[in-house]
This record gives sequence, C-alpha cells and structure tokens, in this order.
Amino acid sequence: VRLQESGGGLVQAGGSLRLSCATLGSIASIPVMGWYRQAPGKERELVAVISNDEGLNYADSVKGRFTISKDNSKNSLFLQMNNLKPEDTAMYYCAASVAIATLHRGSWGQGTQVTVSS
Repeated sequence: VRLQESGGGLVQAGGSLRLSCATLGSIASIPVMGWYRQAPGKERELVAVISNDEGLNYADSVKGRFTISKDNSKNSLFLQMNNLKPEDTAMYYCAASVAIATLHRGSWGQGTQVTVSS
C-alpha cells in the first residue's frame, strides 16, 4: 500500500499540529496502521497505533497529548498532536501492516518533518 504523509511544520511549544496520511485504496482493509517518529541521533519510536483487533495504543511519551484516528471515507490516517514539546521534534512516518509485530517492516510513507521550538 502506498502512503503519503502531510501536515508537518514548525510550531511553538504548546502548539498543535495534525498530521495526515493518505492511502491509495481502501484504508478499511488495512488491519494495523501507526505513526513512527525518528529524531537525528535517536532510535525510531512507535508513537501511536490503531488496530482493528486491539484498538488504540500510544507511547508513554505522548499519552494524553496525541490522538490517532482514521477516516475510512477519506482513506486517511491522522495524528492530532496537542501541547507539543521540543522533544517531539522529529520526522514522522505513517506505516501499515497486517499486525503490530510486523508494522516496523510494513509499508511506510516518505515522512513529514515536525519541528517544535521552545
């Protein structure tokens, strides 16, 4: 499946951004989708996952601030990010797979940059 992220940008700490991930084809048929992020010099982090079987899951670092959702009618995945912090600065990628365990080696988009200034 082809994925294309958008919505990144530069925002001040405490601000909000909404990332979008558009898919070619039906998103309803994809069992698992998620958002990863990677900052320079840091390991890749799974930020949020939405699964047809297991619901929603979030990294502790973003719980209460980020919300993952999808709109089947628009074939799109979203990540609403509120109360952003400088440590949220990273390249954000959406990913799709048949299971959470294989999400890291599933289909990925090109990424969208999020920069949070202090």
